[in-house]
Amino acid sequence: MNNKNFIYKKINEDIKNKKYKKIITRFAPEPNGYLHIGHAKSIFINFEIAKYYNGICNLRFDDTNPNTIKKKYINSIIKDIKWLGYKWNKKIKYASDYFDKYYYYALILIKKKLAYIDELPIKKIKKYRGNFKKKGKNSPFRNRSIKDNIILFKKMKKGFFSEKKICLRAKINMEAKNIILRDPILYRIKYTKHIKTKNKWCIYPTYDFAHCIADSIEKVSHSLCTLEFQNNKILYNWILNNINIKHKPEQYEFSRLNITNNITSKRKINILIKKKIINKWNDPRLMTISGMRNKGYTNKSILDFCKSLGISKQESIININVIKNFLRKDLDKISPRTMGIINPIKLILTNIKKKKNIYIFNHPNNNNLGKRKIHLYKKIYIDKKDININKNIKYNKLKLLINNKFKLKYSEIIYIKNIILNKKKIKYIKCKILKKNNIKKKYKIIHWISKKDSIKTKFIFFKYLFKKNNIIKNNNNKFLKYLNKKSIIKKIGYINKDILNNKNKIFQLEREGYFKKKIKNNNIIFRKIISLKKKHNIYKIWKKKI
Repeated sequence: MNNKNFIYKKINEDIKNKKYKKIITRFAPEPNGYLHIGHAKSIFINFEIAKYYNGICNLRFDDTNPNTIKKKYINSIIKDIKWLGYKWNKKIKYASDYFDKYYYYALILIKKKLAYIDELPIKKIKKYRGNFKKKGKNSPFRNRSIKDNIILFKKMKKGFFSEKKICLRAKINMEAKNIILRDPILYRIKYTKHIKTKNKWCIYPTYDFAHCIADSIEKVSHSLCTLEFQNNKILYNWILNNINIKHKPEQYEFSRLNITNNITSKRKINILIKKKIINKWNDPRLMTISGMRNKGYTNKSILDFCKSLGISKQESIININVIKNFLRKDLDKISPRTMGIINPIKLILTNIKKKKNIYIFNHPNNNNLGKRKIHLYKKIYIDKKDININKNIKYNKLKLLINNKFKLKYSEIIYIKNIILNKKKIKYIKCKILKKNNIKKKYKIIHWISKKDSIKTKFIFFKYLFKKNNIIKNNNNKFLKYLNKKSIIKKIGYINKDILNNKNKIFQLEREGYFKKKIKNNNIIFRKIISLKKKHNIYKIWKKKI
């Protein structure tokens, strides 16, 4: 990360002015869904800055809304942070650890005539708040006495009122230009069992009230967050200045991370799950961290990507190809090579007498990945694409293939003698090994697998979930009309059966790209992670047009 960006400069000034003894940051997610690539950027910034200044980074779950938090979300967040390679300071913290203190500070605001109990319905509270063009209007309950407010607040705590019947609001300024300051809600009633405090509480602080107090209690020096919280800063300062709390963190905002052809909105992802468009949060087509891990992304590729972004306040949409390049770079170093046939067609070598053993390295630049042995038998599979055969090819054009020469990768040069049809479909192709050949001549290279060494394999290909690049602009349910209905494609092909005994999970299928292996009930599945950077010349057919 470039340590000359504006956040580092601000922290350097704070250190120079001896404002803080120790740099403490925090990552404070709400456990109401899985983490996504945007969270990865926030995790990277908070943990790396703490590391750079020999400070610490806390992990604190914002569990102030019992209706949305779930244990499975907490577990997934912990797993994702560990997988990215980070360790938080000491034990995990929760906003609920400080429920008693939030309540105490709320009473202080009431006693200072800076908070009041409101009985307006939620819809009217929103209406009274006004908008950017219209000033807000005071609630008729705004001027209750301190005594009445305390009595009602304590009754709220004891469960005397139903949900949404009553709430605690800050008394700031209903005519403020910043709508956030128009008497925001500080406490609301929820009769949902909390995963940590169980049924101890039925009133819960809002995020804005609890967040800044928790940062102060934990002595967080720098509260680093995305730009969406920029307008909230003035409210945080108002709260801390009025509850007699000494420690006040510095808040600095940076831009959110948006990537083309993807959504990260938890609400929208939940819609996709409910409509059974995707199964879970870890769907490989999503850019949740668990979805990316499931697809085959490495933690290094994600962190290298985040490092390249730097820190700025400029909102932008990053092309997905940027992170793909980091993924390819990482996978290229660690992935053994093999050959896979995705669109198989049988080929018979009529003049081969016995099998040929061929020894090849598993990686062209990494001998530590060892060698493998492949065999050339009489019957092999090749890919239809290699010899330009498609579904619509006509018989008269098939004839043009006769006598064309190819080189089997790592092996012999062959030429086509005959094409055997069955009901106008190719049954198999007869070929011969060329005994004499021109060494200087370059032949088109085709990939192959011997039938005896092959195992039937299901290949799964993931396309973009959305056809539109900038899907984040659609803030309503219209985003569903941009769904790519062909975002998953399945094919049956072949792979070398020795893959079953190979401990590696990720392979580069030569010419095709990087795939993740999964074995289920001795059935092998290869799921595509990403294509190779360039389509090689092997896709270009010989000069004869077919």
